[in-house]
Amino acid sequence: MRPDLARIRRRLRTACTEAGVPADDRGRLVLAVTLLAEPALTAGETVDVATAASDRRLAVTVQLDHAVSQGSRDALPLLPERGDGRTLTWHLTGGGPAAPADPDDDRATREEMLALVARADTLAHEQRDLKHEIAETNSGVLAMYVELEQRDEQLRRAHAAIFRELEDALRPRPPVVPGLELAVHYSPTDQDSPTGGDLYDWFVLPDGHVHVTLVDAVGHGVTSTRHALTVTHAIRTLALEGHPFRDLIAHASHTLAAIEPGLMATVLLARMDPATGRTRFANGGHPEPVLVTAAEPARLLPAPVPGRGVGFPDPGTRELVDVVLAEGDTVLLYTDGLVESRKDVDEGQARLLKLAEAHRIRPTAGLPRELVTRMHDVVLHADDTVVLALRRTAAS
Repeated sequence: MRPDLARIRRRLRTACTEAGVPADDRGRLVLAVTLLAEPALTAGETVDVATAASDRRLAVTVQLDHAVSQGSRDALPLLPERGDGRTLTWHLTGGGPAAPADPDDDRATREEMLALVARADTLAHEQRDLKHEIAETNSGVLAMYVELEQRDEQLRRAHAAIFRELEDALRPRPPVVPGLELAVHYSPTDQDSPTGGDLYDWFVLPDGHVHVTLVDAVGHGVTSTRHALTVTHAIRTLALEGHPFRDLIAHASHTLAAIEPGLMATVLLARMDPATGRTRFANGGHPEPVLVTAAEPARLLPAPVPGRGVGFPDPGTRELVDVVLAEGDTVLLYTDGLVESRKDVDEGQARLLKLAEAHRIRPTAGLPRELVTRMHDVVLHADDTVVLALRRTAAS
C-alpha cells in the first residue's frame, strides 16, 4: 500500500474512532475514500482530506484534482453529498464510545469488513422479510417492487466491493522465502461470498522458520469467520511470543475459552526450516497433510497420537510429526471440504493421494487450484475448501 494512502486511511480511522462512529460506517467511509484516492495518487494527483467533529457528527471532506462523475459516486459503498465532483463531503453520525484507532491496517480492515458483512446480512434479512410481507398481503404495488430491485442492485454493488477487500484482508498472500514455494487456493461453498470458517495464516518467524496455520471453525457464515480469525490471530501471537510449537493449540484453546465460549475449530500447524527442510506438524483434529516426494508414493502424515482442536476436551497434540523435505518435495495442507465432496472421506483421501502423485512436477502456483478442480468433479456435499502447497526448492 502506498505510504500516502496508508496515512489517509489512518487519519480517517482516527477521526472516526475519536468521534464514536460505528465500525461498519467507518469501513464504508474508508473503502469509499480508498477507491477514490488510490487511482488519483497513482496518477500523481493531489488528494486532500479534512475532518471536523461536532455535536455527535463527523464531517469528512476529500478534495481531488479531477471531478468524479455522478455514476462513479453512486457506485461508492458510502454515498457522498451532491457537489461539484472535485470536493466530496460525507457526514457521519457518531456519539458512540471513543477508542484509539488500531494502527495495524490489516486488523482495522478485518474489523470493518466483518462489521460490514454483518450489516449487509441484516439488510438482506430485512429485505426478504419485507418481500414476504408484500407477497402475503398481496397489496404490493409496482413502485415498491422497483424500489426493492434498486436496493437489490445497491446491495450487490456494496457486497462486491466489500467482499473484494474482505477476501484480501482474510486471506494473506504467501511470504517470499528463499528455498520455499508457497501457493493457496480457496473455494467457497457460496461463490458470491468469501466468508466462511476455513482460514489460514503463514509468516516468517524471527529465526527464519516459516509458520503455517490452517483452521476450520465449526459453524457457518460471519460467526465461523470470526471464530477462525480469532484462532489464527491467537496462534500467531503465541508463536511470535516464543511459546513452544507443541503447546500452541492447547495454549490457544485455554486462552480463548473465556473470550469466545462455544468456539470450536480443528487446527493444523506446520513449522519449516527452509535451510534444512525439517518440517514439524501439530494436528488438532484436522485432516492429515499429504507428503509428495520424487522417490516414494504420495502418503498421508498421520500423528502417532491424534490430537484435538481448539474448544474440544483435552485440546492440543501430544505427538508431533517430523519430516525432512528434500528439494522438490511438496507438502499439501487442506480442509475437509477437499475430501468430503463425495461424502466418503476415505475414498476422497485415496483420490487425493493419486492426484497429488500424478501432479508431483506441476508448478507449485497452479497445484492447489488443479487439485480442487479435479477433486470437486462430483460434488454431493458442498463445503468451503482451502488447499495450501509448500514445496522446498533450491535456495537462490
